[in-house]
Amino acid sequence: MELQIGTDEFSRALYRAQGIVEKKSTMPILASVLLEATEEGRLRVSAFDLEIGVTGTHPCEVRKAGAVALKHKELYDIVRALPEKSLVLRREANNRVRLTCGAAEFNIVGQPAEDYPPFPRAEKVGFVAVDPTALLEMIEKTQFAISADETRHNLNGVFFETGEGSVRMVATDGHRLSLVQRPLEGQFNLKRGVIVPRKGLFELRRLLSEDQTGACELGFTETSGVFRRGDVTMVMRLIDGTFPDYQQVIPKEADRTIIVDRPRLLDTLKRMSLLSSDRSTNAVRLELQEGSLKVTSQNPDLGDAKEEIPVSYKGQPLQIGFNARYLMDVLQVVDTAQMNVELCDELSPGVLKPAGDPGLGVRYTAVIMPMRI
Repeated sequence: MELQIGTDEFSRALYRAQGIVEKKSTMPILASVLLEATEEGRLRVSAFDLEIGVTGTHPCEVRKAGAVALKHKELYDIVRALPEKSLVLRREANNRVRLTCGAAEFNIVGQPAEDYPPFPRAEKVGFVAVDPTALLEMIEKTQFAISADETRHNLNGVFFETGEGSVRMVATDGHRLSLVQRPLEGQFNLKRGVIVPRKGLFELRRLLSEDQTGACELGFTETSGVFRRGDVTMVMRLIDGTFPDYQQVIPKEADRTIIVDRPRLLDTLKRMSLLSSDRSTNAVRLELQEGSLKVTSQNPDLGDAKEEIPVSYKGQPLQIGFNARYLMDVLQVVDTAQMNVELCDELSPGVLKPAGDPGLGVRYTAVIMPMRI
């Protein structure tokens, strides 16, 4: 195996793999990437941790076809530090690889390509074209609400389901819920919704964030989700479990609806949470009165803080406690100037929605459970 490839191109391929390679696995080879030089003049770079895999082909000059597995971290560090715009890789005896770039030369210990686990095949997948910007936005509006509790594996991902002409993504950790819906033409042919794992979602976000053009496609089988864009394919194993009935969590009607300036409320919460008594919960109290919302926090060791902001509200007063971090997570992913905050009483969840008409089939709803303060 011998090939010449652009340093930047090779670095981009290895960057895609860095979130997938397993650093502490019982299978040491999962810390490596598989490099395959093909007769067609392409280098295929694959990373697979038995749950999630990314593979992509890259243009290069193949002098001799072949394959080898190399430790990812050391290879990526070397490539990022190289002095020239192209490099030469040559596999020698015992799977050792010589990498040369200008005056720099590295001899790297490799492993046989045959020892690398086979990459899952994405066959019989019904792909649907998706807008990468819209899909990225949906991920960013839900990822923060994924549960980190490994004992509740069915909440360790985002629920993905389709309706008539739309797709919906939902995440919840039991204390809060985030739901986003966008119009989408095409049929995924899902009998029911699927749960996309957190790690797979983050790697999908990484691929969508790349400055690339070209159509994006998404598809599902019974057990896997598959994403394709140009020469890159990502396959991830879906979470086997039942997502809770999230519709039951969302209050149907609210006694009180407040319209508030989103950036102003976000800045106020950032300031008030500085003196919250419990840094893990960031507890703040909201005191609602006609035309105003007072946000307060207190800490027995440091003092207290309060700030009042004007809101559009006419109704009965209410005092309710929330985790400021949960409120800020929602306010940071929405780009509208104003938010609707819907409340019933001090024991019922609060509902946040962007103010204004978002358009046909577009919906965003966040539900946050209150705290006793």
